Amino acid sequence: MQTVDYFVILLYIVGIVGAGMVFAGKMKNSKDMFAAGGQSPWWVSGLSAFMTMFSAGTFVVWGGIAYKYGAVAIAINLCYGVSALLVGWLLAGVWRKAGVDSASEFLQLRYGSSIVQFYTWFKGSLTLFSTGGAVYALSKIVCALMPLPVGHILADSSTGHLSVPLTSIALCVIVIVITFVGGLWAVLMTDVLQFVILTVSVVFVVPLILIEVGGWGAFKAAAPEGFLAPVAADFSWWFLVGWMIVNFFVFAADWSFVQRWVCVPTAKDAKKAAYLIGALYLVSPIFWMMPPLIFRVINPDVDTEQAYILACKYVLPAGMVGLMVAAMASATASMATTRLNVFAGAFTETYHRMINKTATEKQLVFFGRIITIALGLVVMLGALLIPLYGYTKFIVDINTLLYVPLFLPTVWGLFSKKIGITAVWVTTVAGFVAAYLVKFALAREGFLTGVEFLQPIVGWIAENSRVADLLSGIVTPFVILIVWELLTKKENPGWETAQAAKKAFHEAPPAKTYTLPGKMVAISLVVIAVLMAGLSIIDHEEAVILITLAVVLIGIAGTLFYFLRRADKAAL
Repeated sequence: MQTVDYFVILLYIVGIVGAGMVFAGKMKNSKDMFAAGGQSPWWVSGLSAFMTMFSAGTFVVWGGIAYKYGAVAIAINLCYGVSALLVGWLLAGVWRKAGVDSASEFLQLRYGSSIVQFYTWFKGSLTLFSTGGAVYALSKIVCALMPLPVGHILADSSTGHLSVPLTSIALCVIVIVITFVGGLWAVLMTDVLQFVILTVSVVFVVPLILIEVGGWGAFKAAAPEGFLAPVAADFSWWFLVGWMIVNFFVFAADWSFVQRWVCVPTAKDAKKAAYLIGALYLVSPIFWMMPPLIFRVINPDVDTEQAYILACKYVLPAGMVGLMVAAMASATASMATTRLNVFAGAFTETYHRMINKTATEKQLVFFGRIITIALGLVVMLGALLIPLYGYTKFIVDINTLLYVPLFLPTVWGLFSKKIGITAVWVTTVAGFVAAYLVKFALAREGFLTGVEFLQPIVGWIAENSRVADLLSGIVTPFVILIVWELLTKKENPGWETAQAAKKAFHEAPPAKTYTLPGKMVAISLVVIAVLMAGLSIIDHEEAVILITLAVVLIGIAGTLFYFLRRADKAAL
């Protein structure tokens, strides 16, 4: 990258942190900090949830699969869209009407404190630790573009580039500061901003790289056989169905997404936010995954994990490369800040409920900020340790093996009167045991692979490892809960407790539309547009691209300002 790219990255990071500080004075209580006071506009919540799925890991993992296998990466990401639409239809509104401010509060009412403690500690630690992997992925992308002089204090002596561990630590500190200062409002605002920047950047990359390869026809002719097929290698149709099911429960019960369903004013808003995610995921993957697909034809011999950013670097002018890297950084920060905010909120609820029941709102906000720092250190630990296991392998294993046993009991409890804490524990533990047996005991050199009568199962798992992982993670918890439902006759007491909270809840539309997040996004877009226009004066060869980007950003900002002004007038 050139000096101007570094300048753009630095300016972007300073701007994001500064924007977060604007919201520091908006947090008058813990609900403001962790649920945006229940007043988030549905489109802000939807875009934020959409970007929660994005990080540098998206570009490293799925971009790498797109580069290596082709259009199957698009198919995998389209599954998210179907899952989100189903959640919007079936569950998002149910969550808003549940009368709670978080998933942990619902679990406390429905099942009691033991499962809340388990989810808070186990799922919180696992999620935040895995978030560190996304930070690592971003660091790898950034460092690959930043060679340093020999002997530089920040250089990795083995590569001659910026040190990945040092970059990971610096990024974790930035994430902690954003969440510490601004709470959920800051997270929501940065999500919307980086959605716009990433989308515009990728939209520019696609036609530019198509021109370089000679058009769509030339790309199809030069692409490897089967490269445009929706399935490839062990990413089969069965894998896609399983992936859709797993991510239905992620959208339905992962605390980060439940937070998005409950932070809006009404159930209708929650459904609209989920539908927005689904619609975006049914369109955007076609554009998101095109750069590494096409780059495979241009250069088939690069590191798959770096293919996406190298494709962008190949066609984007100086300044826009920095903007793209900054947007990737923002996407990763979005994921990390969202998860930090969610689990800081969960730990704060636990502190209030079990340790200091008389704590004032000021004390709760202070404790929430302290726990944010502590949990940020867990993210940092993951960024340093996950590379030793393998980032792509870690993410796929966690999704396919553990998420349904963790999330299915929560969704089940929204509708079932019968299951209680025992059913939840049995389902979760049995799901974990089944996952362990399939992934380790019956695979590779596991201790059951030598058992003679298990050889047909061992052979099938070896040939269908990804489908086997999904089956163990999905079928086991479903079977247990269905059997439990059929055999149990009595209503569980937790059902009535949860219903009481639901009956006490009354939807209250916002007294005034909160337009500050939108205005800050619009202002940020104008600043970036001015910066790109200024760069066009320096870089005459790429002036057309830079000016076009500036005009597009100004147009988006102007449209946003127009609707925000209408909202302000309507509120008067």
